[in-house]
Amino acid sequence: MFDKLYEVEKRYEQIQASLMEPGVADNQQRYRSLMKEMSDLEKVVVVFRDYKKTKSELEGNKEILLTENDEDLRAMAKEEIAPLEAKVGELEEQLKILLLPKDPNDDKNIILEIRAGAGGDEASLFAYELYRAYSHFATEKGWRVEMMSISEGNVGGYKEVIAQITGDKVYSLLKWESGVHRVQRVPKTEAQGRVHTSTVTVAVIPEAEINEVKIDNNDLRIDVMRSGGAGGQSVNKTESAVRITHIPTGLVVVCQDGKSQHSNRETAMKILYSRLKQQEDERVRKEASDARLSQIGTGDRSERIRTYNFPQTRVTDHRIGLTVHSLPDVMNGAFTPLIDPLVAHYQAEALKRQG
Repeated sequence: MFDKLYEVEKRYEQIQASLMEPGVADNQQRYRSLMKEMSDLEKVVVVFRDYKKTKSELEGNKEILLTENDEDLRAMAKEEIAPLEAKVGELEEQLKILLLPKDPNDDKNIILEIRAGAGGDEASLFAYELYRAYSHFATEKGWRVEMMSISEGNVGGYKEVIAQITGDKVYSLLKWESGVHRVQRVPKTEAQGRVHTSTVTVAVIPEAEINEVKIDNNDLRIDVMRSGGAGGQSVNKTESAVRITHIPTGLVVVCQDGKSQHSNRETAMKILYSRLKQQEDERVRKEASDARLSQIGTGDRSERIRTYNFPQTRVTDHRIGLTVHSLPDVMNGAFTPLIDPLVAHYQAEALKRQG
């Protein structure tokens, strides 16, 4: 591990030197690339240097115990050894985590897809509430949320909502949200006060760069139609809605919420690129033949990663057996108490696999 850490530190110092060279900022692409690489390495270097400093202090105190005759100095050194040993251990664990293989998608923006599953109108209402919760979380993180496509429910809410979330390392946090989310509560239309169970499926797809996916135009069927649903009189006067079918995979993307056919087509292609890239990533990893089905499941009530129980104001993540009794906060965007333990769990699992 330490050979790797010294390599990282050496590369960090090389980048610092390169950034000081005259004219480096003239090539903005290279400059941004170097700045990004330095930022990524800096987290490791800061902890490694703290580790080396703490380790040196620990060894110095142990040396005093072996060589120093002054009892006051020996007592001070002895007192400092235990906390320094504890800190060295903590920093070693941090370094192991920082050196874990990085998910290549972690720095990417995402396409967030939320769909009502089992439960009819109640599922649509919860899909809207979950989307709103993620939007609040994104705002707190300083991210930007842009609605790409919506299909409204019969009594409000969303049958489907697709949005783009852009910002710093969005996928690294929200990738844990992919799966079936189950809600248990008394619907407003329930006269007997009985608790109903509904589900919503969430897919978090890393946004693909156009050069990452090759699409043959001959493989696309593009249909233009009149937009439907809410949106005012003008929305139905022009054929601005776009449906794109990728014939080899059968993937279909429909966008109708933009102001023009051009904007809807651009949005639909962005979604299609990301879905195709995700499918290819999943195929390479051999985790599934269809990335989206692998990620969101069927929407059946029995499949779930998380349950939101409104009568008991609790949220349970079934992957790690975590329960928090702060449902109102979660629905206002406080996902950190759910996400941080997931990150820690999967990091621990990765460390185990490395032996």
